[in-house]
Amino acid sequence: MAPALRSPLVSTQWLADHLGAEGLLVVDATVLPFTQPNGSGGYLTGHEQYLVDGHVPGAVFADLIEEFSDPDAALKFTRPSVERFAAAASALGIAPGTTVVVYDSQQGQWAARFWWLLRAFGHEDSAVLDGGLTSWRAEGRDTETGHVEPVPAEFAAHERPELWADRSDVEAVLAGEREAALVCALPRKDFSGEIAPRGRAGHIPGSVNAPAIELVDREARTVRPEEELRGLFGSALDAPEVIVYCAAGIAATSAALALTVLGQRVAVYDGSLNEWTADPDAALETSVPA
Repeated sequence: MAPALRSPLVSTQWLADHLGAEGLLVVDATVLPFTQPNGSGGYLTGHEQYLVDGHVPGAVFADLIEEFSDPDAALKFTRPSVERFAAAASALGIAPGTTVVVYDSQQGQWAARFWWLLRAFGHEDSAVLDGGLTSWRAEGRDTETGHVEPVPAEFAAHERPELWADRSDVEAVLAGEREAALVCALPRKDFSGEIAPRGRAGHIPGSVNAPAIELVDREARTVRPEEELRGLFGSALDAPEVIVYCAAGIAATSAALALTVLGQRVAVYDGSLNEWTADPDAALETSVPA
């Protein structure tokens, strides 16, 4: 039997103890940011880094830019259809009963995104490696280079629509028709409106700011203790449900992971501010310090 999971997070020691176990699949889901010639930001698959710089032994690579997103959607990183996800997960070797441990080499947001996608398509036997590749390397644990060929399986997809929110859900919260807190996982200057990378500055009215980068330890990149997480989310935890968002639905899943650790009911607004701010009539507010 595959190793059993008791939390959405596993430690590096847990993974080291179970590495190579039957039914365990380790997934590297790294995506790398880069600056384009025009100065704007972009993203590259972390596959070359995985091949050359190394990865957890036996780990397969998941391409979140192409395979696990909708390439035809207007917004980048939009979640794929159930058919597309099932095909990509099957090709990666995920079957019912497979225990999946996912990590990245960044701050954990890409691992969280893949973990959330798995949950949203009905696969609960998954967890994020706490601290990711950063902690794994810092502890002197073994890595290997080169490609690991997945063994195809048959993924059984079962959609869980309650784990997603859309614009109408957010509008319902603002209108007082849905009882939920809104949490923005973007950096504080983006939230406040001091910077405006999408042209329109600020955040959805009434939101609490819990930056994804602050949910993890700066050096180890492990998720902060529950008491610290509770302090970061503050009053949002008083609501029966939390809707999390960011720019493109990636950092939001880091917040969703932390909220799940706290036992909170949570949904991810996949379109996030890239969709919201595209409408000039969609409400925004700023909180720039005087």
